[in-house]
Amino acid sequence: MRAALLGRPFALPSGLTARHPSLGEARWRRGGLPPRLGGWALGQSSVLGIALGRTVFLAPGAPLDPALLLHELAHVHQFQRDYAFVIRYAWQTVRHGYRHNRYELEADAYAAERIAAQHHQGAPIAVVTIVPPSTLSR
Repeated sequence: MRAALLGRPFALPSGLTARHPSLGEARWRRGGLPPRLGGWALGQSSVLGIALGRTVFLAPGAPLDPALLLHELAHVHQFQRDYAFVIRYAWQTVRHGYRHNRYELEADAYAAERIAAQHHQGAPIAVVTIVPPSTLSR
């Protein structure tokens, strides 16, 4: 029952955390209610990931893609900077829509900067896989 609500904790692959050590700043869980609630708020069955405090919840079928993980890590940082983040995030979404929400744009930029920096250090660039939430297992 607990796993159905809170998902299951898991560790990211060591190669991924070696390339992106900042990913170690978050706690990672797979499944649970939060991705479904996030999806419900967007009119979908689930979202790929959602950050709540220092914990990132990934949907069961979400890929361990650096762009997604770094994007969610940016939301962890947003939570740490502002305890009213959830309210401000919701207000931004109401006013500007999900895609133009300043927190989403900031998280996208954060992920893109980290991936570009890694690429410039000689590591291969990450391949981003877009998985529509509707294709995730339920």
